[in-house]
Amino acid sequence: MYTYQTRIRYSELDETGHLKIEALLDHFQDCSTFHSEDLGLGVNYLKKQHMVWVMSSWQIVVERYPELGETVTLGTAPYDFKGFIGYRNFLMKDGEGNGIACANSIWSLIDTESGRPVKPNAEMLEKYVLETKLPMEYAPRKITLPENMQPGEAVVIRPHHLDTNHHVNNGQYVKIAMDSLEKECHVRQLRAEYKKQVYLNDTLLPYYGKTETGAYVVALKDQEDAICCIVELQE
Repeated sequence: MYTYQTRIRYSELDETGHLKIEALLDHFQDCSTFHSEDLGLGVNYLKKQHMVWVMSSWQIVVERYPELGETVTLGTAPYDFKGFIGYRNFLMKDGEGNGIACANSIWSLIDTESGRPVKPNAEMLEKYVLETKLPMEYAPRKITLPENMQPGEAVVIRPHHLDTNHHVNNGQYVKIAMDSLEKECHVRQLRAEYKKQVYLNDTLLPYYGKTETGAYVVALKDQEDAICCIVELQE
């Protein structure tokens, strides 16, 4: 498993002094980015190949939220490829090696010229060494919407929402969804299902509701009423 150490920064904390869930997601995303860069399969490589990995879903399970200054170890490993789909696990451990959080993610490889899915090439399949799946309870990729969802305040996409692929970064969808609830959630499990890319000056319309199990679900729709992302927050 690819790993590196870092510390929890003040800029990543919530009002209680603990790491934010969206900052945890960013740590995991950065970990996979560093892994790819160190293998020579990073952003510039993909650009030359006219490819991009697009997030399809997240499942993040949190044991506890670390505090300011804690030294943590981030780890990631791919565990399967099926056609154009890649599967990758993540973990965060504290200084004593105890688990803080773990995650599962599903990615789609897209040809940026045709806009169509494409299989990983031989170099990717060679360098991305597959490892055993982490022992966690894997949730379905698809998230069911509750009935009678309520509309929230529309959000216009600004430059700070975008990443190097020029569309909304997957962590920003989660931030927008959480802000639309207008309440603090002590999230134990985050799930996100990504359906459609969103670009600068587009408008997202949040709709939120609660499931029978008590989870909050936010659907982010575009102005044509198409769902772009669904986020589920289980406290």
